Amino acid sequence: MIRKIECVCMPTKDIAASEAFYLSLGLTRGWIIERPRPDGGIWTLIGLKFPDVASSELVLSDNADIDFPEVELAVDDVRATFAELRGYAGVTWIREPFATESGHVAVMEAPDGNVFVLVGA
Repeated sequence: MIRKIECVCMPTKDIAASEAFYLSLGLTRGWIIERPRPDGGIWTLIGLKFPDVASSELVLSDNADIDFPEVELAVDDVRATFAELRGYAGVTWIREPFATESGHVAVMEAPDGNVFVLVGA
C-alpha cells in the first residue's frame, strides 16, 4: 500500500534563506509551487533534490498555517488507500482526498498520533 517516503516537508519563516542553506549543502531545486492564501497573499513550496537520485525529497514551505514537519507517504492510489483505511480503528482523517497539481492528497492521523500526508494518483 505505502511505496516510500515521498518527502519530508519542513516549515520555514524565511524560505529564501532556507533554500540557500540547503543548496549550499549540495541539494538542488527540483520544482517550486506558489499557492494563494485566503488573505490574498501567496505561500510557497520548494522541492529540493538530493544528489542520490533514488532519495526522497526535502520540501520547504512558508505556509504560516502549518508550523510542523510533514511526512508525505507515496501510495499508488490515494482514494483507494483512503477507502481501505477509513474503517481502521484509531485512524482520524484530517483531510479527505482532494486533487492537486500532480494527483491526489489526503491527510491522516495514525493510531499512534503521528500525522502523515498520503500522496499519489
